[in-house]
Amino acid sequence: MSGPARRWGARWLTRDDLGAAAGSATGLLAVSADASGVFPLAPADRAAAEELTAAALRAAGVDGRDRVVVALAEPAGALWASAAAGVAAAAASVGPRGRLRLHHALTTLKATTLVATPTGAMDLLARLHLEFLLDPLDLGLRHIVLTGEIASQRTLAQLAGEFEAAVHEVYASPFSGAALAWRASQDDPLTPLADGLLGLAALDKDAPAAAAGPAELVITPYGHATLGDAVLRTGQVARTGGGGDAVPAPAHTVGEHVLVRGVWLSLPRIGRTLAKIDGVSRWELTVARQGTLDSAVLTVTFNRDSLVSNPMWRSRIQQALRALTPITIGLEIAPEPAETPAAGVLDDLRGHHLGRDRALVT
Repeated sequence: MSGPARRWGARWLTRDDLGAAAGSATGLLAVSADASGVFPLAPADRAAAEELTAAALRAAGVDGRDRVVVALAEPAGALWASAAAGVAAAAASVGPRGRLRLHHALTTLKATTLVATPTGAMDLLARLHLEFLLDPLDLGLRHIVLTGEIASQRTLAQLAGEFEAAVHEVYASPFSGAALAWRASQDDPLTPLADGLLGLAALDKDAPAAAAGPAELVITPYGHATLGDAVLRTGQVARTGGGGDAVPAPAHTVGEHVLVRGVWLSLPRIGRTLAKIDGVSRWELTVARQGTLDSAVLTVTFNRDSLVSNPMWRSRIQQALRALTPITIGLEIAPEPAETPAAGVLDDLRGHHLGRDRALVT
């Protein structure tokens, strides 16, 4: 990674750093669902992001014969649809929610290409079989492009077989949604779309990663109008094996945000929100992927027994969670109170999140 390393500057920024600068950022702002990450895009930055994303679509085989439906959350959805419109015959962004609505959009628009998260595409496949009783081949998809999540094993191969389509995975910026690299198989490393944009950093210090071991993917946007001298920590971790300049795809996440259904969820913000509710002494967020989709359940412990079965307090917490994120978070109340407060806990049953403190990850 000698090329990117030469461009690495003195400013190392995380998602929280970008969020803290939201009030002074200018231009078009790519904002995450909870505004924890704000990525400024000057006109030239936006054009460069679209150009990279269009290059990813072309690498996946999309061309003027195709009609593209993008089922991604913002800010990625609009960017991908705009890029696809310059590559394909038609493109539309329909959002990530509602498989019946997505199926209707695919058929109405006569789509030949679907851009979606890995779990979104797998959930569509499952519902076609189990709920809609439809043959996936009837959709006539030529291409499926996956982005925005860590895919379960064999996802690409299964989708390719079920839809008889070419399936590619694209690594996109977790801040802007723009494509940065791609691969045609889950056994392959990433192929960067431009030199010098992606690097691998040590978890415990602001420096290039060691030859082998866990490393965080970082973005070095050297041509960006306001962030060109920065190194952006993505919160996504790959296992390196000392194999030269190959960029492995991320298999894990790290830090104060966890990736659920393609959306980054702020753990500190959950803690701050619950701290404002009287009686909450502890909480645990459990994330799992037992079927096709991620699930998130928050277990709250109160400090006194009178609140355990109180519907008003349950409702207050549910409303607070809905204000935090578009992701549905289930709520459970611990049956026994605990007077002694304790820090919030994340239990990622998927095995994706390595820890909140980068320095403790080995």
